[in-house]
Amino acid sequence: MTIFIGGAWPYANGSLHLGHIAALLPGDIIARYYRLKGEDVLYVSGSDCNGTPIGIRARHEGTSIEEVANRYHHEFLECFHALGFSYDEYTRTDHSHHHEEVQNIFTTLYQRGWLYEKEVEQTYCEHDHQFLPDRFVEGVCPVCGSRARGDQCDQCSTVLDPTDLMDKTCKLCGHEPVLRTTKHLYFSLSKLQEPLQQLLMDNGTGWRDNALQLTSRYLKEGLHDRPVTRDLENGVQVPIQGFQDKKIYVWIEAVSGYLSASKKWAREHQREWKDFWQEATTSYYVHGKDNIPFHSIIWPAILIGIGEGNLPDYIVSNEYLTLEKRKISTSGNWAVWVKELLNDYHPDSIRYFLTINAPEKRDADFSWREFIYSHNSELLGALGNLAQRTLKFYGKEFGHNLTLSIIPNVVKDKIEETFYSVGQSIEEGNTRQGIEIAFEFIRWSNKRFDELKPWNVLKEDREEGRKILEEFLYLLCNLRNLIQPFLPFTSSKLADQLGMSGQSVWAPVSLPIEISIEATTPLFNRIDLDQIETERKQLKEKAQ
Repeated sequence: MTIFIGGAWPYANGSLHLGHIAALLPGDIIARYYRLKGEDVLYVSGSDCNGTPIGIRARHEGTSIEEVANRYHHEFLECFHALGFSYDEYTRTDHSHHHEEVQNIFTTLYQRGWLYEKEVEQTYCEHDHQFLPDRFVEGVCPVCGSRARGDQCDQCSTVLDPTDLMDKTCKLCGHEPVLRTTKHLYFSLSKLQEPLQQLLMDNGTGWRDNALQLTSRYLKEGLHDRPVTRDLENGVQVPIQGFQDKKIYVWIEAVSGYLSASKKWAREHQREWKDFWQEATTSYYVHGKDNIPFHSIIWPAILIGIGEGNLPDYIVSNEYLTLEKRKISTSGNWAVWVKELLNDYHPDSIRYFLTINAPEKRDADFSWREFIYSHNSELLGALGNLAQRTLKFYGKEFGHNLTLSIIPNVVKDKIEETFYSVGQSIEEGNTRQGIEIAFEFIRWSNKRFDELKPWNVLKEDREEGRKILEEFLYLLCNLRNLIQPFLPFTSSKLADQLGMSGQSVWAPVSLPIEISIEATTPLFNRIDLDQIETERKQLKEKAQ
C-alpha cells in the first residue's frame, strides 16, 4: 500500500507560530503511524519562497528576497526537526527543480487547452509605476465587509480578485490604485465543475466538514475561470510565447510543489515517483482552513488537467488556533513563536497539547495555563508516573533483567482493542481522537495499578507481586509503540529505559520479550505553575 501525505508549505516571510504547527502536525502523526504499519509512505512539504509576501518583507528590511527566503527556510528546517517532523522531503519553491516541474505542468495545461488568453483590467499604482500583485492591494471584502487582501478574505474564506475589493489601497504607498488593461492567461476552471463535483461525491467522506462545506459552497455558486499569470517580481517564469515577462501565479504554482517535491525525492532515492501518484495510493493533504480551496478545487483541477489520477482522498483541514482567547496576530506580535517555545519546553509537550486540543471541528485556544497544566497532569502525572513507578518498583524488588512470557488476557485484549481504535482514528485523519484513546488507555493502566496494589501483594506473595509488576512492564512496552506517532521523543526514551532494541511496529508486542531496565529517570519534569504568569506577562509586553 502506498501513502502520500502533503503538508502545506509555510511562507518563508516570517517565523513559524503555534497556529502553523497546529495545522501541520496531523501530517507527521499520520506519516509515522503508516510507517509503523509497514506501509510505503512519502511525506513531503517545503518552504514557499515565491510570491508577494517575501517581496514585502525584503523591501521593508532593505534586503534581498533571497536573503529573506534563506533565513526563514533554515529556521523552518530547524523548528520542524526539533519538533520531530519526519518529512521524507522538505524542499523549497525557489529551487530550479521546482521551477522546471511547474513550467512542465503549466505547458501541459496550455497544450491541452485548459489555459486561454484574456485581456483584463488590473490594479496599477501610478505612484509606484507598477501593476500590483494581489497581496499589494488591500480593501474591503465585497462578501462580508471585512478588511481583506486582494487574493483572499481570511474572514469568510472567499477567493478574491483585487478588482473585487472596495475602497482599494496600495500596500506600498497607501494611494488608491487605478485599473489598467493588460493580458493574462486564464485557467478554464468552469469547465471542470462536473469532475470536481464528482470528486466531492466520491471522496467527501475523507474530507473534514469545513472542507466539505466550503467546497460545496464554491461548486454551488459555480466555478469561475481564474488568472494563472501575474506581474510579480519573484516566482516561476511563464514558459509560453508572449508571456515570458510574467510569472506563474503563486496559487497554482505553490500546490504544484507536492508533485515537484515527489519527483525530487524519487530521483534522489532511485524510486518511481509514479508509485505515489496512482489511483491506488491513499493521499492526505494537511493544512489550515484558509488553504481549503487550493487543495479541494485548484490542485485537483490541475491534476485532472494534466491527466494525473491521484486526487485528494483525505483533506485534513484544521480550524484556527487562538491565543489566550484572541486571534493570533503576527503584525501585532500576539503569537507564540515556535523557535522561542522550543528553547524552554519539551517538544513532546508541544506536540501533545496541540494534538489533544487540535482545532479539528472548531477553533481551539492555546492558553499558558492549559498548556502547563496539561503537561503536569497528563504527561507527567499520567504517562510519566506510570512509567516511573513501574520501572523503579520492579528494579528495586527484582533487579533489572527479565523475560516476559505470560500476561493476563484482560490486558492483552485491552491492548489489542486500543491499537485498533487509535489506528482507525489516525487513518481517518482524526488525530485528536487518536491521542484521546491512547491517554484513556494510560489512565486505565494507572487505575489498574492502584486497584491491584502490588505494594501490598508483595508483602504476602512475592511471586504474585512480581506477576502484577510484569504486567505493567508489558503495558509500557506496548505504550512505546502506541505513543510513537504522537510523542516520538518520549517513545524513544521509554524504549531506552526498557532496553528494547528493534524498530517500533503498530501491533501489540509479541511474547516472550527480553527487558533490561536501563534507567528510571522521569520521562518528564514538573513545570512550576509560576511559569503561567511569567509567560502571560512576557506575551503582553512583547505585543505592546
